Amino acid sequence: MIDLDGSQGEGGGQILRTALSLSLITRIPFRLHDIRAGRERPGLAPQHLACVLAAAAIGRARLEDAKLRSERITFVPAGLAPGRYRFDIGTAGATGLLSQTVLLPLALAGSPSEVNLTGGSHVPHSPTFHYLERCYLPALAAMGLAARAWLPAAGFYPRGGGRVRCAVEPLSRPLAPLDWRERGAVLGLSGLSLIAGGLPGHIAQRQKRRAEARLADHGPAADIELAELPALDRGTMLLLCAVFSAGRACATALGERGKPAERVADEAADELLAVLAGGASVDDYLSDQLLLPMALAAGTSHLRLARVTRHFTTNAKVIKAFLPAVIELVGRPGGPILARVKGTGQIPLV
Repeated sequence: MIDLDGSQGEGGGQILRTALSLSLITRIPFRLHDIRAGRERPGLAPQHLACVLAAAAIGRARLEDAKLRSERITFVPAGLAPGRYRFDIGTAGATGLLSQTVLLPLALAGSPSEVNLTGGSHVPHSPTFHYLERCYLPALAAMGLAARAWLPAAGFYPRGGGRVRCAVEPLSRPLAPLDWRERGAVLGLSGLSLIAGGLPGHIAQRQKRRAEARLADHGPAADIELAELPALDRGTMLLLCAVFSAGRACATALGERGKPAERVADEAADELLAVLAGGASVDDYLSDQLLLPMALAAGTSHLRLARVTRHFTTNAKVIKAFLPAVIELVGRPGGPILARVKGTGQIPLV
């Protein structure tokens, strides 16, 4: 039984989600205390409880103290159970974070699985559906993990109601390491300007035009698609992506009432241009999200980072509590940093 402090480092829900994934993968039980202790409303919010219950379902786990606002849980998995699952967060809680909790364990479960989620697909402080589809899943595919995702309906704050479907194929061998230490050339710039809930189409057009203008002198011409999706609430999103010879980066901005379309575009463009201006092979969020699959890979992975976030260092601590992976950072203050991860070569648990 591993004991974890939920207030360490970044102190958010990521500690819980990474611990759940690793407990399922290693079959090591854990206790987590002081969950989200530094937040305005500590303990398990609906989206965190949904992650616990989803992990318990696919891992046939025994739970203690798994209830709303609980600041501690005990999680004892019994073994992975692939299959078809449905999980409803019940709020606009992030479906992206829930899917990341269960995706890697299900890939190691020995048979195909499908997960249907209801909640928020495009909400602040979490990866949107399209970030997962265009950044996270392609990175996993480069490591040998096959997964697809569909979005029948978008879910924005406050009502959510987004519907996401993910299909995961079983791994037959350990994940391959990533060698993204030098990103090389910018192979392409792309994006998606999205409206939902009946907003007028000119909003997506304005987001697209502003983003194209901002990216015009920074690589190949950006191919930005327009899309409209059904949703319970009105919402807009702009996602911008850069694909490198060795690496990828995405930036997302969400609209809100009173926020001009041009400001949405500027937020996403500023974020992506900051990555392009430096030597990083991934954006800040992907660097953190790839730590766990790299720790499971058979070999040593490398990423070039623009900076080391608290999410990254906190995630590394949780991973090392479960796995003998070696996570090293090499670099100098103010310059690009090389992350080197020697994985464990985790094999499918069938």
